[in-house]
Amino acid sequence: MSRGSYKKILLPYVLVLISLYLGACSTTPLLTDSKQLINQSVRTLAIFKNRVDLETLPGQLKAAAGIAIFPSVYKAGFIAGAEGGNGILMAKKKDGTWGYPAFYTLASGSWGLQFGGQKSGVILIIRNSGAVESIIDDQGKISLEMNVAAGNVGTGMEGSVTTNLAADIIGFSDSKGIYSGVSLEGSAFIRRNDLNQEYYKIKATPTEIILGNKVYNQHADLLRRQLER
Repeated sequence: MSRGSYKKILLPYVLVLISLYLGACSTTPLLTDSKQLINQSVRTLAIFKNRVDLETLPGQLKAAAGIAIFPSVYKAGFIAGAEGGNGILMAKKKDGTWGYPAFYTLASGSWGLQFGGQKSGVILIIRNSGAVESIIDDQGKISLEMNVAAGNVGTGMEGSVTTNLAADIIGFSDSKGIYSGVSLEGSAFIRRNDLNQEYYKIKATPTEIILGNKVYNQHADLLRRQLER
């Protein structure tokens, strides 16, 4: 079975596992309100920017072409593992300012001997416009050709960032639980058209929001300003 077929078969089970895990561990629904998700993204970004062990993050933001913020990525597993959480994807406009967010769910799955649970805040620094376009055009899936550096917040994460300068995506996670980290290999960015429509009050695709800059919502301006600081 090809890797692509494996992912297509596994994805529905991943989403079911995420839903079951969240229902057991939290009274907060997985499908959060879009404005709440933006507010959570603001807080997550502030926490990461204020960490003394992430002193390179501001410089990476200035050089970044895009960013994805997932305030709460949940990972659960018993034989089959699943990761997932809602978040946003943003990109810089041609004038260098940040555009407005499109909503996504990050999801992935794996098989093997594993057991446990974990909650992480995840920030992905997207280092070039080609990687941003690939995420949008490839139905949100991180392609296997992309070079992804990822790990936990702290010394180990900083090491992987500074020694892997060719990475298309730099991933930061602040893991809480018994798993060691969040895996991005083969992860899918699933478009959340429902949250996009809720937030912008019209039907808008990620291409129209991120690449076309055809919609805006002043509620996201605080997040945009925080990214530019």
